[in-house]
Amino acid sequence: MNTPQRIAACVEYCGVNYCGWQFQLNADSVQAQVERAISRVANHDIRVIAAGRTDSGVHGSGQVIHFDTTQRRDGETWVRGVNAYLPSDISLLWAQPVELSFHARFSALQRSYRYVILNRAMSPSYLHARVAWHPLPLAVARMQQAAAALLGRHDFSAFRAASCQSKNPHKTVTSLQIEQCGAWIWLDIRADGFLQRMVRNIVGVLLRIGEGREAVEWAAQLLAERERSRAAATAPAAGLYFTEVQYAPRFNLPPSPKPCRFW
Repeated sequence: MNTPQRIAACVEYCGVNYCGWQFQLNADSVQAQVERAISRVANHDIRVIAAGRTDSGVHGSGQVIHFDTTQRRDGETWVRGVNAYLPSDISLLWAQPVELSFHARFSALQRSYRYVILNRAMSPSYLHARVAWHPLPLAVARMQQAAAALLGRHDFSAFRAASCQSKNPHKTVTSLQIEQCGAWIWLDIRADGFLQRMVRNIVGVLLRIGEGREAVEWAAQLLAERERSRAAATAPAAGLYFTEVQYAPRFNLPPSPKPCRFW
């Protein structure tokens, strides 16, 4: 029998039809679909480890996973075979063997998300559930000013879900950029890790500041107070995309697919 080999892969998915990434007994998940498809190609049961968990309705364009298998196949064969068994809203983008020390979650150095907002009076049609809709005008300059306070290492307790199980609320945000093109506004954020719903809670705060309902300094104030109950409502899942995971160069993984200017 072949010794186990570790395979790393990148998964792209639309989260509309799923309870989130993580397997659940009573609902369909992205993880369950991916494991089922890989198991058929591997001819044995497969369990995958992902770089991050996404909530119901959240999308992924650069989710990285790993799994162990005794089968020997090249990357193209894994991709073509697995995609043949996946539903049309999930795709494997690449797959390759990696050293056994690689771990999709624990080897990750940085993770990135993008939040996409359609800021106009009319709701989206063909992009329904794939972008967030905000009908009230937003002042992007105010949102950018407020976001600057969130850069660096902080206690993000005010921006975590009540159900968050992380033992350490301190995260380092290395980049947070907000841009606009016409009715489109998008936020790109990169950090060494994220608390549950941290990105959506940050967006919720920035939306209220962009509307002019709160002062620019409010984001910094919430950060200092560390009280989730004082912050804004969580922004909708529809606008959120898990876009990239960064690893040490020694693992020699393909780069994550870069989103275009605002997608």
